[in-house]
Amino acid sequence: MKVLPAAMLAVTLFVAACGNEPAEPPADVAGPTASLHALFDEFFERSLELNPIRASTIGDYRFNDQFANSIGPEHREASHELDEIFLARLLTIDRRQLSRQDRLSYDLFRFNREQSLDGERFPGHLQPMNQRLQTLNSFVQLGSGTSVHPFKTIKDYDDWLSRIDGFVVYVDQAIANMREGVRQGVVQPRILMAKALPQIESQIVDSAEDSGFWAPIENMPNEFSNEERERLTVAFKDAIENKVLPSYRRVANFVRDEYLAAARDTVGLHALPDGPEWYAYNVKRVTTTDLAPDEIHQLGLDEVARIHNEIRGVMTDVGFEGDLKDFFDYVNSDEQFYFDEAEELIQGYRDMFERISALSTKLFDVSPKGSLEVRRVEPFREASAGGASYRTGTPDGSRAGVFYANAYDIKSRPIWVMESLFLHEAIPGHHFQRSLQVENEDLPSFRRFGGSSAFTEGWGLYAETLGKELGVYTDPYQYFGALNGELWRAIRLVVDTGLHAKEWTRQDVLDFMYANSAVKEARAVSEADRVIAFPGQVLAYKIGQLKIRELRDDAEERLGDQFDVKTFHTQVLMDGPMPLSMLEDKIGDWVESQL
Repeated sequence: MKVLPAAMLAVTLFVAACGNEPAEPPADVAGPTASLHALFDEFFERSLELNPIRASTIGDYRFNDQFANSIGPEHREASHELDEIFLARLLTIDRRQLSRQDRLSYDLFRFNREQSLDGERFPGHLQPMNQRLQTLNSFVQLGSGTSVHPFKTIKDYDDWLSRIDGFVVYVDQAIANMREGVRQGVVQPRILMAKALPQIESQIVDSAEDSGFWAPIENMPNEFSNEERERLTVAFKDAIENKVLPSYRRVANFVRDEYLAAARDTVGLHALPDGPEWYAYNVKRVTTTDLAPDEIHQLGLDEVARIHNEIRGVMTDVGFEGDLKDFFDYVNSDEQFYFDEAEELIQGYRDMFERISALSTKLFDVSPKGSLEVRRVEPFREASAGGASYRTGTPDGSRAGVFYANAYDIKSRPIWVMESLFLHEAIPGHHFQRSLQVENEDLPSFRRFGGSSAFTEGWGLYAETLGKELGVYTDPYQYFGALNGELWRAIRLVVDTGLHAKEWTRQDVLDFMYANSAVKEARAVSEADRVIAFPGQVLAYKIGQLKIRELRDDAEERLGDQFDVKTFHTQVLMDGPMPLSMLEDKIGDWVESQL
């Protein structure tokens, strides 16, 4: 097993080289531009050593034999030192002597390091799992052969066996951290962990052959020799039955026998030690704005009212008689809005891919080089997965971007959500934005492969609003689907701030959802529990979309006939994700340059 010695050693040596006061590194002697680029390159290399799964995700397989114990004290200390040391080095570089693009990189790097250091005061590591399980679920996908860990060579298979050893360490650390969380009063809501337990137990099977981790053995490349096939089969069986499955059993036993009794009955972050401050940090981190929870709450209420009026317009267009609630009931229940077979849904998305790809040139003069595949969500995770999602491809195109469509329980998947979902997750949403980002070799690596939720999810929701301009929402019910999706993101502003800042109950959240949207019970319950589990996370979508729309409206007003929407979209996308305040400055500078 490898436990990231290179990364830990590199940070330790750097601290030693800088002495005991890393905030005062040597003066810049190489010149500001060269020093800045060297700093970015070195930081990114160290960050990949600390985050080997992230390295695999971007197609860098040097650390595929490692699994970071990211919630352990050594790893957290190494991450802290990395941020602290490189921030100190950055501040020795004279920003005034840098180019516009390098100043943008400087500001973004500083923002990220300061935000990361600021968040260390909150004990998120004491809550390493919830009903979505995160690492426990993603590890199954990682080992299934359908994710970012390749199973093409003998080394790939041996790397995975070593990666399993790291996962075992992580699981034991998670249990230890949760015990410490019980001691400190930093525990998950009981209602979430009661849902987590059966998911953990579902991974506990009698034999390796019955496990999702067995798929790589069933799909070994033909060129492997019989000797290697036999060796790997024995090794995988041993690792799954004696390491992986016991790890899941230990977690299940701990949650069942210890943690559930100690979990809390409250659901809002406000109920934890320093909860209000923790939530305020989350809001600022996710939205990259200074908006207060009360402001966001009112903004959500205003948007809900506005979108309701837009939906009433659709009701008039289709000749529906009744109120909003009647219409919501109708679109949720009428058979015309549902497929009979799962394959119809998947084929519908594949047809949509071809159609929308051709239409995208109306609003974009740039498009990704990398390909896109439409796939059905794998059976082992479809029951808990969302309606659709996107996985970024590799910069070299060796692994395509993937639009995942969930066809589980086909009668719960309305047809009217399809176009807006595809616009958000694929074209011109996440596939465009993320692929253009990772393909841009002019950006430093921390920007090519970095992220900002408000920018990324804001772009995805903004992409949904482009349907009519693209010539997509020709069916009024598909347009309703887009409005309903936007409504849902507005509702999230209300319920997230209500739950975590205004002491709403879980039932308050559900009641607001039922009263204001077309949501079905299963989706509402899942969404309410998501809001409980990830305080602030759902704020990114609407806050980001509103800012991008505001910037476009302002540019259109100021530039008049000079405004070109294709150029605007290129300006938003070309430099990758960034905080919304930085995006506002960037677009403002671009508009000024056009006048």
